[in-house]
Amino acid sequence: MKISFVGKGGSGKTTLAALFARHLAATAPPGSDGSVPLLALDADINQHLATALGASEDHAARLPALGDHLGEIKDYLRGDNPRISSSAAMIKTSPPGRGSRLLSVTGANPIYDALVREVGGVRLAVTGPFAAEDLGVACYHSKVGAVELILNHLVDGPGEYVVVDMTAGADSFASGLFTRFDATFLVCEPTLRSVGVYRQYVGYARDFGVRVYVVGNKVDDDSDVEFLRGHVGADLLTWIGRSGYVKAAERGAPQPVTALEPANRNALELMRATVDAVDKDWATYTRQAVEFHLRNSTAWANDRVGENLADQVDPDFVLGPEPLVR
Repeated sequence: MKISFVGKGGSGKTTLAALFARHLAATAPPGSDGSVPLLALDADINQHLATALGASEDHAARLPALGDHLGEIKDYLRGDNPRISSSAAMIKTSPPGRGSRLLSVTGANPIYDALVREVGGVRLAVTGPFAAEDLGVACYHSKVGAVELILNHLVDGPGEYVVVDMTAGADSFASGLFTRFDATFLVCEPTLRSVGVYRQYVGYARDFGVRVYVVGNKVDDDSDVEFLRGHVGADLLTWIGRSGYVKAAERGAPQPVTALEPANRNALELMRATVDAVDKDWATYTRQAVEFHLRNSTAWANDRVGENLADQVDPDFVLGPEPLVR
């Protein structure tokens, strides 16, 4: 299952993404190799998921960045797909087709070998920061394009998890990235500004059938829960209370995830159960990838690349386990 964490900046979405990933690593059933099939991706403009998982600032700064290897990622994923004239003609929304190389959550491939590292017991790849040299000449969405390409080519099955820490607010609506998930956890503080981001997000997402579950954060008491319930209604799935465990981790003293407060562990387990209960719809997933590719092609990419990128769409291809086997 592909899972995203979104929310207002400062709401704690990165903290919850890390907690959830660590909870999965510690409690989800292992795969055939004895480890949980789990991959985390940091797609936030503020790259803090590695440190939230327990890496030092120095270690986090030395992680290889997906955004620095976009050409190699395109080269690999393109494979021998005859509809894509070159890797340079691939854009962030280019959908897979026959001949494309597909990814699994845990299988070996050059992308994972070069760019995925274990941090805090979780396999992690990072987009990379928006650097000073990018100012005025680059858009962060071009870096996040590496994540979108990976998700468009990734086949995941039951009991397999891809956890993505998204950029804050509604920035992910700049492409089709917000549709690439089986479940979206919107982290919401009990404040008017935070529920305002919720309203903005669901206003876009619901038009595309995106499943949004609100997870309250920094909840002190019943009045906070009632505030959230009054503003988000049945979308409130669960909540995380103020946590000494989280405070210690943020002060550089991380503990095993089993030391998390029982009520907060129960909230994480409910989140996992919710994800596990979702039915995957590969046909819709593929259709939405094509839809946003055609939108991007018409809006800017055809002119930039000098081709009609609608020709990249393989009309008979549906992403899913069957093409992965072939």
